[in-house]
Amino acid sequence: MNRSLLRVSTRDQIKAHQLHKLSNLIERIRGKNEFYGKLWKQYPDQVSWEWFSELPTIDKRDLVTASSAGSGALGGQPLHSVPTWLLSGNHTFTTDQYVRAHRTSGKSGRPMMVLDTAEDWQWWLDTWQYVLDAANVDKGDRIFLAFSFGPFIGFWSAFEACLQRGALVIPGGGLGTLARLELIRDSRATIVGCTPSYALHLAEVASQQGWKLRDWNIRAMIVAGEPGGSVRSTRQRIEELWGATLIDHAGATEVGPWGFGSADGSGLHVIETEFIAEFFPKPEYGERICELVLTSLGRIGCPAIRYRTGDLVKPQFQDDSAVSTDLACRFVKLAGGILGRADDMVIIRGVNIFPAGIEDVLRGFPEVDEFRIVLFRQGNLDQLKIEVEGDRADLHAIGIAVQLAVGLRIDVQRVASATLPRFEGKGKRMVDQRAVET
Repeated sequence: MNRSLLRVSTRDQIKAHQLHKLSNLIERIRGKNEFYGKLWKQYPDQVSWEWFSELPTIDKRDLVTASSAGSGALGGQPLHSVPTWLLSGNHTFTTDQYVRAHRTSGKSGRPMMVLDTAEDWQWWLDTWQYVLDAANVDKGDRIFLAFSFGPFIGFWSAFEACLQRGALVIPGGGLGTLARLELIRDSRATIVGCTPSYALHLAEVASQQGWKLRDWNIRAMIVAGEPGGSVRSTRQRIEELWGATLIDHAGATEVGPWGFGSADGSGLHVIETEFIAEFFPKPEYGERICELVLTSLGRIGCPAIRYRTGDLVKPQFQDDSAVSTDLACRFVKLAGGILGRADDMVIIRGVNIFPAGIEDVLRGFPEVDEFRIVLFRQGNLDQLKIEVEGDRADLHAIGIAVQLAVGLRIDVQRVASATLPRFEGKGKRMVDQRAVET
């Protein structure tokens, strides 16, 4: 894997590299991947950007539908013949060629299993090295991963990528929050990996114990799973509480580990040596906002080609003639990281609102311990209210700040301390109560 293209290449060189890898991918799945054989009707004689641009896009629903219909065969069996597994429908090989099984979060439907060959898994670990480069990880680091063991792919890919880096890796599975904090302290960890929500919860529990995380040995936090790592106020709050630099990361079970945080913390770079990024304009969500569409170039056993992620982003391309201020990184930058998901946006009184926009405001108030956004119906109209924990939080000031940020007056209510949920994995702070209201 050539990570030097990160800084020294032009846009034309990156595109040439991508086309070469795309050609190799297509050649290796030709006649073997039934999903794409049916979708495209036939494989091309020669791969070109013109051919690629005319391909249909896919999304998670297509993979689920193909699975239910038995598209592809694993070990000679159609996918739907294994009722306990909802397998992604785009696998290339039979079951005996796969060595890893992981599962999607199920946030947008039933969890789906995705398999990787040994070669594909190594591609995951190699691609993760971009993230570890951004965090300046070396053999002297002690990396504590505050995740539970399970089918979630993020923990396993991070764990094994750090091992290959030569760092000391400390797994935090099977422990409660307090026990994890004690192990972080006692092991003298230098880097912690977790979700942004859990980084804040760890800090909250540490404060209850009278521990000052800033006095510990943590120099970097690697976060993923939520937009919070590139949400300005969330990033600043985590860095202040931990006394550490925050490194954002983005990936998906269906696609791979596709992004790492920019040097200034203001967004994400797509790893364009391993992914083709396309941007479909979505003016209904705001100016310059696009949906991110990704093609993974090194995952042969379960390729994602023109996969609609549902993530909303603002792409920025660096001019080849310009001098970069971001460590000369030539990869496309997503300003503000993932701004939200198309299915997360709600329209309240004609105004588009994303949970990440409200989070950016609320995390700017240190007195707010936790919050929740509640969507409900009043008469025939959809409405929002914000619930916050924090005895000293100024609800009036918060309401004004939210109104200035989103352009809408939203009711802010105080709730009792420790009554809102905390999250170890992906946080869910938007609660839809419309369906249960009478």
